[in-house]
Amino acid sequence: MSSLIAAVMVPEFIPSPSQGVWHVLGLPIRAYALCILAGIFAGYWLGRRRWIARGGSAPVLADIMFWAIPFGLVGARIYHVVTDNELYFGDGRNPIDALKIWHGGLGIWGAVGFGALGAWIACRRAKVPFLAVADAIAPGIALAQIFGRFGNYFNQELFGRPTTKPWGLEISPEHRPDGYANFATFQPTFLYEAVWNLGVVGLVLLADRRFKLGHGRAFFLYVAGYTAGRAWIENLRIDTVNHIFGLRLNVWTALILFVLAVAAFILSARKHPGQEDISTGPAAGKPTPTSADGTPADGTAAPTDGAPSTDDPTAADSTSDNAASTTGNSPTTSTSASAEPAGGPAAEATPARTATTGDSSGVDTSANGSRD
Repeated sequence: MSSLIAAVMVPEFIPSPSQGVWHVLGLPIRAYALCILAGIFAGYWLGRRRWIARGGSAPVLADIMFWAIPFGLVGARIYHVVTDNELYFGDGRNPIDALKIWHGGLGIWGAVGFGALGAWIACRRAKVPFLAVADAIAPGIALAQIFGRFGNYFNQELFGRPTTKPWGLEISPEHRPDGYANFATFQPTFLYEAVWNLGVVGLVLLADRRFKLGHGRAFFLYVAGYTAGRAWIENLRIDTVNHIFGLRLNVWTALILFVLAVAAFILSARKHPGQEDISTGPAAGKPTPTSADGTPADGTAAPTDGAPSTDDPTAADSTSDNAASTTGNSPTTSTSASAEPAGGPAAEATPARTATTGDSSGVDTSANGSRD
């Protein structure tokens, strides 16, 4: 009797959602859109925690995401429309449908690519290291994808081949592709990818905690991990897509990006070991630290206005001599602290004192350099 109850209570497949759209005050609330929004917030939440833990400023990251997220959404749709253009253009098709993002159709490749472009532009404007941002947000992207895949579940789309396994996904007759009307359950590729992405999140977090990944390596690890799983999951799907040399286009994309990500990871580890310090400067929402003479603490900026380097004693002596000569000839360029008129005792004593000390710090203020 108990076994009969268990058989009745537990279905031998994953049931389809009863609906994917709810109407509130006449407005349609779509599950697909809610999943995308939930993914964005979850991904940003995780990326924000990682950014702050490294010493970065939360408002700075928010400004960068203000660019990255819209770019990513637009790019995701562009990639889908370009690679599946036959769904929107041609005989019997309505090009306006290409704008109906709520019906589904977002390409992760376009989302990440265009989102990275938006983040790069924002980082350039804020003088923040782009790869440090990419590393912080990398596992958050994988987390956002988990929520996005459940949007596919509510839309009953992007499933795999027919299966009779207990975890088969029930698909309503109106959502079954041509030629599959007699099959009721299919491979739940949305679930496979969600579980895989959860593993990618864990992989990046653990590897970063152990090895302190920097200079883009956390992001490259995410790309390699995701594409490795996407390549085999993509092969299970039966939705209509373009093929190249017998493989689905997204399989080729995954394979190419996997190779590039692994190569970039290795190259970054060899050329830039360690992790960037973002606890100071623009990334932390602070001015770039400067040394005592007004130049950047890292010494990368050259003196401005043609001023000689203070590291060159010869140049300093030359500056002192020139300043001393100028002091004795022109009252407008005198650097003497005395209030005596030019040509007076103070003006005559200044050249000798300057020449003796070789101190040019009070002579030419351009040697310190003003900074933007």
